[in-house]
Amino acid sequence: MFIPVIGAGSIGRRHHDNLGALGVRTALLPWRAFAPEQLDGADAVVIATATQVRLELVQLAAERGLPFYVEKPLSHDLVTVDAILAAAGPLARRSMVGFMMRYHPAFRALARLDLSRVYEASFGIGHDVRLWRKNWSFAASYAALPEGGGVLLDLCHELDMALTLLPQAQVAGVASLGHVRFPGVDFASRISLEGAGLIGSVAMDYLSPVSFRRIVLRGSDLVADFDLIAGRYRLDEGGRTRELELPFERNDMFLAALRDFLHLAREEPVSDVEHLPRLDLASENCRAIARAWGARRFTGSVMGDYA
Repeated sequence: MFIPVIGAGSIGRRHHDNLGALGVRTALLPWRAFAPEQLDGADAVVIATATQVRLELVQLAAERGLPFYVEKPLSHDLVTVDAILAAAGPLARRSMVGFMMRYHPAFRALARLDLSRVYEASFGIGHDVRLWRKNWSFAASYAALPEGGGVLLDLCHELDMALTLLPQAQVAGVASLGHVRFPGVDFASRISLEGAGLIGSVAMDYLSPVSFRRIVLRGSDLVADFDLIAGRYRLDEGGRTRELELPFERNDMFLAALRDFLHLAREEPVSDVEHLPRLDLASENCRAIARAWGARRFTGSVMGDYA
């Protein structure tokens, strides 16, 4: 099986290495040097480019009947999301969106619970973007682009998790903070969620000097307080509190997602993951992320040198 990876950034290199570890023949193809004939002989393709250049690659894959694994978010623009879904057609049932947090053991533990009585939900993630990777420049990266960049798109796993675990939730509004040097780029965003008997929020930022990732759910019959950075998972059900043991290695999520993609591409049974991020099944969340990006309301600016 031959699966090239288009996009030679950090995530593209990870997918390339993982495909090799799974015994798949692969090639790492930088976007700027990519030519369509490099897909000749491929059985599927991984698209790990910047957000704004994915539609044409999906169209190329679809023309060749190639299932594809496309990184999240599908697009920042709702029209483009719908164009990608239309181009995929029946291939959407054999393709995948890179919502790899659905394979995180904490998310999977929550997905197995009855969350129908949750009335308040909080999802949050933050990390100083300047500390993400050694010798990495925010200003020169995709993240600094006014279309396709910014924290809401970059860290949209949190919104995907919220909408997947709590299907009654709807985006009610988005408040964002920008930066004077990067017009149209959100450095912090808070998404308000509303639904039948539910209020909640999803907050993400590029600013926090201390990394955090946390999910707190309150319901009439349970309270879940999950700290994904510390690896502390506390669940209270009917007054009985327990700490969950959920061993975690980050790359395991990527490997698990790629294994399921390989099964989809071969039309084989997939794993027992609770919410498979197959493109057709994840399409509404892709639309919701694009709508949230379009609904951002900038309320102020942050300071700091992000050159």
